[in-house]
Amino acid sequence: MNSLLNLARRIDWLSDRFGDVAKWAVLAACLISAGNAFVRYALNIGSNAMLEIQWYLFAGCVMFGAAQVLRVNEHVRVDVLYGMYPTRMKVLVDLFGLIFFLLPVMGTIAWLSVPFLVKMYVSGEMSSNAGGLIRWPVMATIPLGLGLLILQAVSEIIKRVGWLMHVHDMDTHYERPLQ
Repeated sequence: MNSLLNLARRIDWLSDRFGDVAKWAVLAACLISAGNAFVRYALNIGSNAMLEIQWYLFAGCVMFGAAQVLRVNEHVRVDVLYGMYPTRMKVLVDLFGLIFFLLPVMGTIAWLSVPFLVKMYVSGEMSSNAGGLIRWPVMATIPLGLGLLILQAVSEIIKRVGWLMHVHDMDTHYERPLQ
């Protein structure tokens, strides 16, 4: 179990690094958005490439940040009863959701996205907008981000099994979001 927990720590480290990329992508998208607005309205200049890079950065933010959000336990839950469960039951519910929902769905979507990525890369698909960008880099965020999310799910499974076996101390605190 110690080697699996070591693997989980390395996956957490990787998620942290991609979380940093997502954080910087948010800042870059905000700065580019403000710059685009300024040059469009103040200087009457526009650029499709600069508009498209904003949603490329947003895709990176979402896809690279998802694993970090799961790691820090801030992901979306359908919380009807979860908040009332004792800790052990929460961990078991998490395990069930990770194994039977997150892994199969994310694995399927990642698997199905790869042929589209390859097709875009091989064809050199470009945006239909004048001055637009190539499309494969933004498409690459889907299988890469989902791959990171799958790895983080494996890490979370390892940590929860370790917690159930009393060999890993894990923060199991969950605070229901205010509605």
